[in-house]
Amino acid sequence: MTQAVQVPVGESAQGYLPGVDGRVPRRLARRLAAPAPGWTTTADAIVVGSGIAGLTAALELRTHVPHVLLVTKGELSSGSTVWAQGGIAAALDPSDSPAAHLEDTLAAGGGLCDPAAVEVLVTEGPERVRELVGRGANFDLAPDGDIALTREGGHHADRIAHAGGDATGAEISRALVAQLEAVLADPGIEVIENALVLDVLTTSPDAPGGERACGVTLHVRGEGSRDGVGAALARAVVLATGGIGQVFRSSTNPPQATGDGMAAALRAGATLGDVEFVQFHPTVLWLGLGAKGQLPLISEAVRGEGAILLDTDGHRFMPAVHPMAELAPRDVVAHAIVRQMAATGSDHVLLDARHLGAEFLRKRFPTITERLLEQGIDLTEEPIPVAPAQHYHSGGIVTDLHGRSTLDGLYAVGEVACTGVHGANRLASNSLLEGLVFAYRAAQEITARVAAGELPLGEPVERAGEAALVPAAARSRVQSISSAGPGVIRDGEGLRTAADRLAAVRTDAHRATDVVAVPQTAEWETTNVHQVATVLTEAALLREESRGGHFRTDFPEVEPAWARRIEVTLGADGELRLV
Repeated sequence: MTQAVQVPVGESAQGYLPGVDGRVPRRLARRLAAPAPGWTTTADAIVVGSGIAGLTAALELRTHVPHVLLVTKGELSSGSTVWAQGGIAAALDPSDSPAAHLEDTLAAGGGLCDPAAVEVLVTEGPERVRELVGRGANFDLAPDGDIALTREGGHHADRIAHAGGDATGAEISRALVAQLEAVLADPGIEVIENALVLDVLTTSPDAPGGERACGVTLHVRGEGSRDGVGAALARAVVLATGGIGQVFRSSTNPPQATGDGMAAALRAGATLGDVEFVQFHPTVLWLGLGAKGQLPLISEAVRGEGAILLDTDGHRFMPAVHPMAELAPRDVVAHAIVRQMAATGSDHVLLDARHLGAEFLRKRFPTITERLLEQGIDLTEEPIPVAPAQHYHSGGIVTDLHGRSTLDGLYAVGEVACTGVHGANRLASNSLLEGLVFAYRAAQEITARVAAGELPLGEPVERAGEAALVPAAARSRVQSISSAGPGVIRDGEGLRTAADRLAAVRTDAHRATDVVAVPQTAEWETTNVHQVATVLTEAALLREESRGGHFRTDFPEVEPAWARRIEVTLGADGELRLV
C-alpha cells in the first residue's frame, strides 16, 4: 500500500494536466443557489431516501429515538431498491460460509476493498436478511421450504436470495414500506414526500465540538405549510439518496438518481472516496443509438441460470476471456463486450437464453419477460440485444463501519456511501445487503450517541463562498460529456477533454433572469449532476491504471502503486482537492 500524497486537481506524477484554466485547480460551489427557508422543523434524526437503506435506518431509529423525519424525493415507495432484479447476497445455505462470501467479495473488489468492512457485511448479513423476512419480505422458496438460492457473476456458491423471480427489490421495498406505513400514526416518525434535499446544514467551525452537520435545507413540491424551501434541523443526518446514474446519458437507474446526496455531502465538507469506480452493467437492453434515460436491465441472474453471450456473428466469446465465462465479475464482462463490439463493428451483442426453455424463463424471470415483450422481444424465441450501461457507483461518501462520515453528525448508507465493501468493483447482489447491514449499524450508532448526549442540536450558519446553479438545459450536455469521458472505457485525452468541457459549463444561472428566473428541481438536480461529473472525471484522470470499474486504454494494467483510495474534498474556497 503506497502512502497517500496530496495531488492538486490537474496534476499527476508527470506534472500539471492542461485545462481551460491552465494550472488553476478546479473549483466547485459549496452551496446551491436557493431562496431562504420559509419554514423550519426539528427532529432527532433525519433520514434522506426511501430505498432499502433509508427505510431500514428510519425503522430502526424510530424504535429508539423520540422523533425521526424521513425525507424522500418522490413517493414513499419510489426508492431505487424497487428496481433491483437479481437479489440479495448472503451465506444462508449450510454449505456456504461468510468466509467464502468474503473471499468472492475481495476478489471482485480489485484489491481495494476494506477487509474489515467486508467482514462486517458477510458475517452480519445473514441475520439482517432473516430480520427482513420477519418484516414481511416474501422470498422465493425451494421445495424444502427454505429460501431458494441462485448464483450470479463472481460468486462461487449459490447465495442469491430472490423474490418474485426477478422482482426482489420491489418485494423488499413493499415489505419495508408496509412496515413504515404501519407506524406512521406514531408521532415519533414523520414522512415528507416529494422533497429534494438541497444542502446539508452545518454549524460554525468555531462552535463547541467544531463544525458538524445539524440538518438540511429541502424543497417540497406540494401544498400547505411545508411547500417550497424549508429547513429541517436535527442531531444527526443520514443520507441514503442512492446513486449517480443520471450523470450519464444512459443508465439503469431511475430518473431521481442525480447524485444529490453525494454532492450535498461534498459541499458540506465531507470526504468522498473511490468515485472513479463506476460499474457499467454488461447486459442492458440495447434500444438503439438514440436511447437515453433509464434503460431496462437484463439481470445478471439470467446469466446465472445459464444464458450465454454471443457477438453479432453468433460467436460465444466469454470462455476465452475468463475462467468463469459469462459469470466473471461485471467489469470483466462489460469490457469484454465493448472489445467484442469493436472487433465486429457492432453497437451491441446478444444474450441467448433460449436453451433454458420457455416455461422456465417465464416462471423465473416474469418481469424481464414482460418488459422485453413490451419492446417486441420474446426471450424464449430470440437472443436479446444488450450493451453495457451505467448501473452502480462503488464510491461515494467515505464512512466508517458505523456509517459515520468525516463530518460529525453526517451519516451515509447504501449506494451513496463508500464503506469500503465494494472497492474497485461491486460483487453482484452485495448492494442490497450493504444497505441493509450498514443502515442498521448507523441507526444503532446514532441511538447510542443520542442517549449519551454526544449529538446536541446545533445552530446552522451559512457557508462562505459563491453559490451555484446550472441551467436545466445543460443536463444533456453534461451527460454526453460524462458518457464520452469517464465512460465504460477511458483514456487521458478523453478525460482531459471532458474535464475542460465540464469546467466551461455555466454555473451562475441564478444571476441571469434570461436563463432561469426562479430555481426549480431541474436546475438543482442538474447542478448536482455537474458537480458529481466533475469530481468523477478528475478522479478518473488522476488514477493512471486500470482496476475494477475504472479502465483506461492508455494505462491498461493494474499498477500496484495505485492500490489505494483516492479521496476528494472541497476546500473552504471551493478548491477541489484529491489525495
